[in-house]
Amino acid sequence: FLHGAGYSAMCGHAVLALGRFALDYGLVAAPSRPETAVRLRCPCGPVTAFVPWDGRCSGNPVRFHSVPAFAAATDLAVDVPGHGKVVVDIGYGGTFYAFLSAEQLGLDVCSSKTRDLVSAASAVTEAVKKQFKLHHPESEDLAFLYGTILTDGKDAFSEEPTTNICVFADEQVDRSPTGSGVTARIALQYHKGLIQLNQTRTFRSSTTGSLFTGKAVQATKFGKYNAVIVEVSGEAFYTGTATFTVEEEDPLKYGFFFK
Repeated sequence: FLHGAGYSAMCGHAVLALGRFALDYGLVAAPSRPETAVRLRCPCGPVTAFVPWDGRCSGNPVRFHSVPAFAAATDLAVDVPGHGKVVVDIGYGGTFYAFLSAEQLGLDVCSSKTRDLVSAASAVTEAVKKQFKLHHPESEDLAFLYGTILTDGKDAFSEEPTTNICVFADEQVDRSPTGSGVTARIALQYHKGLIQLNQTRTFRSSTTGSLFTGKAVQATKFGKYNAVIVEVSGEAFYTGTATFTVEEEDPLKYGFFFK
């Protein structure tokens, strides 16, 4: 799951896309109709995608079942330079995110300038990294804060979509509602008693308007944490194919970074 600052432990939208790719390119030995389970070993652990299959090609929507997701911290007071004290939740959905309403930062997730949202979210990320130590039950390599997700504050269950923007890695903005972020947000809402098992919520990206749905489908334990398995559903589309070639004589064959 490559991005501008390295790689991620989990990318939900990539899982949706990889599920389709695995079927269409013959990587699954005996796909079944009308839906095929595709098991993927992600850096965060095993994730299963469920992909529509008509016998010839894959389709949408695709859904996946997450690794165990949990609330790492709730109502955590953090001092953010330029913004003062804010209260955040930290959730894990394959990677860790800080969550708070954009309103706490004097912004509106739906109408504020993206640059302002990105700057504020990045300031929160850096503040949380300095003031809170994360712990992962199985691997300390996964115990890092991937980014901050600013929300519209609508965490209680509703049939109406709730909107968020995910700012991750080196100030990148997700074009989708963020599969791992939806997973973590559902885990937080379940932990707080705001939703029940199998209650489906719709999540909207403030940048593109694209939608995912999510629901907690199973309660479980993950180390010391009460956790849930979350089902996320959305669409993935082909946009092209690419071939990358490495020649030994190329002095830049391992790539370069320019910013």
